[in-house]
Amino acid sequence: MSVLRRAKTWEISDSEDETDPETKPDLPCDEGGQTAAVSTTLKEDQSPDHKSKTLSETKIKSGGTSALSPPRPQGAGTPSPARKRRSKEEIEANRQKARERKEARERQRAARAREKEERRQEQQRRREAAENLKSLRPENCLKSLTVCIDPALLQQHGSDILLDTLATFEWAFSIESQQLPHSITWMRDLPWQGEDGKGSVEEEQVVLVLGLNDFMDMVISVKKMLDSEGEEMEAGSFLRPLWECLNRDVKKVVTVLVTDSQSDYRTQACGVHLLHETLQFRIGMDRLDIEEVLVYLQLCKNISLVFLDVWQEVTNHVCAVTKALSKRPFKLLTERAELPFCVDGSWASGVRVERDGSGLIQVWNKQIQQLNRVSPAVASAVTTAYPSPQLLLQAYQSLGSEENRKGLLADVLVKSGGKERRLGPEISARVYRCFTAQNPQLVLD
Repeated sequence: MSVLRRAKTWEISDSEDETDPETKPDLPCDEGGQTAAVSTTLKEDQSPDHKSKTLSETKIKSGGTSALSPPRPQGAGTPSPARKRRSKEEIEANRQKARERKEARERQRAARAREKEERRQEQQRRREAAENLKSLRPENCLKSLTVCIDPALLQQHGSDILLDTLATFEWAFSIESQQLPHSITWMRDLPWQGEDGKGSVEEEQVVLVLGLNDFMDMVISVKKMLDSEGEEMEAGSFLRPLWECLNRDVKKVVTVLVTDSQSDYRTQACGVHLLHETLQFRIGMDRLDIEEVLVYLQLCKNISLVFLDVWQEVTNHVCAVTKALSKRPFKLLTERAELPFCVDGSWASGVRVERDGSGLIQVWNKQIQQLNRVSPAVASAVTTAYPSPQLLLQAYQSLGSEENRKGLLADVLVKSGGKERRLGPEISARVYRCFTAQNPQLVLD
């Protein structure tokens, strides 16, 4: 706008006749008539230098405002209308909405944090369960077992065979005094227990290694105790610490290994025969008295007796017990399921039952196989004839006599090895007793 105004002013000043002021058009003027003053001044002197000088003087006289400055927009000088003031209720409502939005964001943030923590804890539990299951495997559980040997056994001839064998297998063993002299026990390390994160527990198995003379002394003490109908035991006998051990922990399972390194016998029967002859020769005990003592030890005190010849056989027995103890935790874990034949995993030959019912026929087949001397072929023949337990029970109920129910499955054909044979009355009767007996203590065989 200022450029256009400047052009109009200079055009009027240069082209119009100076002596004819009446023919000039009306020029728009600024506030205070500044434009008119500029035009009149330029008419009086046409020199460029004089024009600049005159414009400067005119600017100064007009109070420092340039004649070429753009005009103010219309209404610029009037004050803007005042903003509408909000009421207290509106302010409080806005604050309440802001607080609600903030609380909602905090709740969402807390919910996300809880979900994240739950996922982390679930992953931690799964990781611990996987590590625990891995530690229960026999090859890993064997590393947590320690064979504890009483120092008194090292005085016997041939005991170094046991130590050399344990060292060869790289099994942990320790030489420490036991509560029961001449015994061998086992300790198992338990992770995540105790103040330092680990603990240990003593296994229930105890092996007592006695020479033939020591065992005869124990037999004599037991015979005297039975004759006197009391608990009188000689102080030097192995019977007193053995009784104390069993009374202290009733779950202990004691196995007595009777060895005689000087004998040439190689069977257990010969060992018992040697014991009978020796006892009869020394104290005059007859065979019936000896059998009475052995039966009392095995049935009343749950003490197993094994007669061995050399320490190599003792070593083999200790190694067998160690391997059995390493497999025990994993077997106990698999037996915790209510239906062991329906466990998940191929390692237990289990069958997984889906929600749609697929897999039930395999479970029914596995359940039949739980009976003794029932092969997969026999179980498959039974489940083919009666695809569900309910159908089998209905077939039993439809028969009138007990004998017909027992022989219901006797004529079922079993295909095995390309041949066919009948199931037989014996297995048929056992299956019937299994599914219809009311006595939980009934022996099926």
